[in-house]
Amino acid sequence: MTTGDTESTNAETSTTSADDSTSTSAETGSGGDATPRVLPVPDLSLVVLVGATGSGKSTFARKHFKPTEVISSDFCRGLVADDENDQSASRDAFDVLHYIAGKRLAAGRLTVVDATSVQQESRRQLIALAREHDVLPVAIVLDLPEDVCAERNAARPDRAGMPRHVIARHRRELRRSLRGLEREGFRKVHILRSVAEVEAARIVPEKRYNDLRHLTGPFDIIGDIHGCRSELDTLLAKLGYRDGAHPDGRTAVFVGDLVDRGPDSPGVLRRVMGMVASGNALCVPGNHENKLGRWLKGRQVQHTHGLAETIEQFEREDAADPRFREQAREFIEGLVSHYVLDEGRLVVCHAGLPEKYHGRTSGRVRSHALYGDTTGETDEFGLPVRYPWAEDYRGRAAVVYGHTPVPTASWLNNTICLDTGAVFGGKLTALRWPERELVDVPAEQVWYEPTRPLATEAPGGHQGRPLDLADVHGRRVVETRQMGRVAVREENAAAALEVMSRFAVDPRLLAYLPPTMAPTATSQEAGYLEYPAEAFAQYRADGVGRVVCEEKHMGSRAVALVCRDADAARTRFGVEGATGATGALHTRTGRPFFDDPRVTEEVLERLRTAISGAGLWEELETDWLLLDGELMPWSLKASGLLRKQYAAVGAASGAVFPGATAALEAATARGVDLGGLLERQRERAEAATAFTDAYRRYCWTTDGLEGVRFAPFQILAGQGRSLAAVPHDAQLAWLDRLVAADTATGSGLLQTTRRIVVDTADEQSVRVGTDWWLELTAAGGEGMVVKPLDALVRDGKGRLVQPGIKVRGREYLRIIYGPEYTREDQLTRLRGRTLGHKRSLALREYALGLEALDRLAEGEPLWRVHEAVFAVLALESEPVDPRL
Repeated sequence: MTTGDTESTNAETSTTSADDSTSTSAETGSGGDATPRVLPVPDLSLVVLVGATGSGKSTFARKHFKPTEVISSDFCRGLVADDENDQSASRDAFDVLHYIAGKRLAAGRLTVVDATSVQQESRRQLIALAREHDVLPVAIVLDLPEDVCAERNAARPDRAGMPRHVIARHRRELRRSLRGLEREGFRKVHILRSVAEVEAARIVPEKRYNDLRHLTGPFDIIGDIHGCRSELDTLLAKLGYRDGAHPDGRTAVFVGDLVDRGPDSPGVLRRVMGMVASGNALCVPGNHENKLGRWLKGRQVQHTHGLAETIEQFEREDAADPRFREQAREFIEGLVSHYVLDEGRLVVCHAGLPEKYHGRTSGRVRSHALYGDTTGETDEFGLPVRYPWAEDYRGRAAVVYGHTPVPTASWLNNTICLDTGAVFGGKLTALRWPERELVDVPAEQVWYEPTRPLATEAPGGHQGRPLDLADVHGRRVVETRQMGRVAVREENAAAALEVMSRFAVDPRLLAYLPPTMAPTATSQEAGYLEYPAEAFAQYRADGVGRVVCEEKHMGSRAVALVCRDADAARTRFGVEGATGATGALHTRTGRPFFDDPRVTEEVLERLRTAISGAGLWEELETDWLLLDGELMPWSLKASGLLRKQYAAVGAASGAVFPGATAALEAATARGVDLGGLLERQRERAEAATAFTDAYRRYCWTTDGLEGVRFAPFQILAGQGRSLAAVPHDAQLAWLDRLVAADTATGSGLLQTTRRIVVDTADEQSVRVGTDWWLELTAAGGEGMVVKPLDALVRDGKGRLVQPGIKVRGREYLRIIYGPEYTREDQLTRLRGRTLGHKRSLALREYALGLEALDRLAEGEPLWRVHEAVFAVLALESEPVDPRL
């Protein structure tokens, strides 16, 4: 049986099929006891219950399927008409039924339709729905005697008046349909002919042959071989395989096109068939296997594109092993169009597969997996122009494929093509999964001259094209590993889009935005709004024993992406020339820190030199590093804020208070009773002077990079690894080496971050930490940041703990809250500040930042990294007191 959506190999159309079997149950007697019947139903399919009214379809559905899996026409009729028996509402009811079924199938869920479905037209619509969503339609027919149906209807109050002729008509329509259900397109047909048989039936979920999510690898996925047996042997040996097996239990996965064009297609088939038979390999078919399979079955096919050479090789093989031809035919017929592996994280096929086809079963899916899609045009060589589906791919599963030769395998939107033209004199390439490492061997010679020069048809680089508006527009929900789902409101996304689209650095270099930082709980200490005791107490309550207190630098948060050289920037991030030759230096909102890119490059060069001097390129096995730090002075980036806000306050107070104080002093000298007004004015003048002194400590003149300081406090990520969870003592040791290397060159750019480790359960240790903070702030320091020494920490309930709590100094807070904030009445008011939203925001942004780093390190496509980065920027527009 062949229908419009069947796949072309026996493996996917027969009763022992892989993707789309057809099975008609044998007929049994209409009465008496029945042998228990097993009804296999594919785990993703559209099940249509077929039977006259009263045949027991609803009872059968309730017994064998979940309530959420069943869509009843009666229920839908009740939804639109408040009466399940109102036949005049049937058209609208079935519109609702088809809509709900379509949504479930699109989501990949088993769906059962409970309706009579005895008429071919009603079944035709359901079969079309199954084809639309590339799932198998299955018919379960309850062909019970008319008397049984009539008796059951009579027992139901809502159907007691059902005319007997309606049941008779349903029975006639059903009997006319039985022989043609397969021809209509049902891929499995189960017919139950008696009450006993219905009661004895048992539904057994049937796993799709392409669903191998339980296999988690590790895998070695090998690109198009095309008869290059010697290169295959060399590559397998390089991957560590011995006699077709890997000592570490790895599994080889072949993406198809094993045959044609090359010198030994039978040899390649023998090797792959043996590995598959022994359980050491998986294989999906390529279009060349599909064509060879048809020739092996005696079909008429054109002997083109290398098939003629394969036929000659098979004819020579026949003399040595007459059985091989039949073995090869059976092997090719048994191949499944694609596999979903590693808990759904990996899809392997021959020509690529959009996300909507993953795990689906239809001729359309098989065709795309074998041949891909074309634009309908031909190029100058007369070959079809392939549709660049990978440019639009946004799926979570990595898709590994071949089919279209490219000079070098590279990631594009979480897809990678491994056909690197071995038969054309290129390379035979494999991908190690989950390591995402490429391994290749060169071709021994050009075995077959290509019609078209070996060149990629799509933009290269694993990053793919930059962000699409659809990736960030509207309300978003980002799935994070550390905090689950984090929601972004539509209005916040719009604000972030404005900033990122107009002001941000090249998106390929914007891999991370630092989170906001939570302030410590409000202190009740006399004269203080913030004090270390509350930070230590909070971490102690969270079960954090040891914390590191780091000096808080008064500057501007800066993220530095430093590539080892221009080649590393081009290879890893796809940038070159003026767009950012060796990295980026940006603010916490993604804007370039310096307007002049030459200044940025000079900073990156000094950082690169320090990294080399510290030996971190080799130690961390990377050719790029992402650093988080503070760039000083504050005035370097906040000059506008200084002029318009802080300096203006200082200038006004300097102009007003001396005259006012002098006038009040003169009045007092004349004996005027001012009621303490003079003292209040003097206090206000002192507070204004303290305010000016406070912000001036963080401002100094710079000339180019002269006077500029960068204090790194964390190395965030490198090639293949997020470093954000590395304990802070190890982090600071790396950074000390960086600063020492920078100092040795005389650069003077890098500045050490002073710190002290505190045991939150030890009163003496807490006292030492508090005294250290008092010394820092008394000397004009901004304060400190208290962090869990182990970096990424969870509390006793499994909740994420704040990554850092800032404890700002008394005088620094004067800049934030105003010159007179230390007055007792002001402190009393400020102690009522609400911190919950700020703390929640800090944790959400932290989780998003970690997610961005994980995705970056794992080599995920740009849009996936930016999904988390963009969400951090969007959350920054939430309404939170900016002084916190």
